[in-house]
Amino acid sequence: QVQLVESGGGLVQPGGSLKLSCAASPSIFSTHVMGWYRQAPGKQHELVADINNGGRTNYADSVKGRFTISRDNAQNTVYLQMNSLKPEDTAVYYCNAKRGVFNYRGQGTQVTVSS
Repeated sequence: QVQLVESGGGLVQPGGSLKLSCAASPSIFSTHVMGWYRQAPGKQHELVADINNGGRTNYADSVKGRFTISRDNAQNTVYLQMNSLKPEDTAVYYCNAKRGVFNYRGQGTQVTVSS
């Protein structure tokens, strides 16, 4: 059974930081590209960042220089460190595991950036 369990969302002021975590099933963590997507109200689902099992990362232009994705292979966990948060970063953030046509997504965690 594939599980992706996110944690770490919440309310933060503009300019603040949050760190999201996603604990994944061992069966997929080592073989799938792990990533974070987000969806804001009225907007499309979009890729925020992803990382493959070799550590290669990919970021959306809107978060480059502010967000960092990382993975702990021993803990089967992927992280998203979010710094210098902006109100436009407000969204539900989803952990994602992808390999070819196979795609798994967690239930999501709300991130709200507001003063």
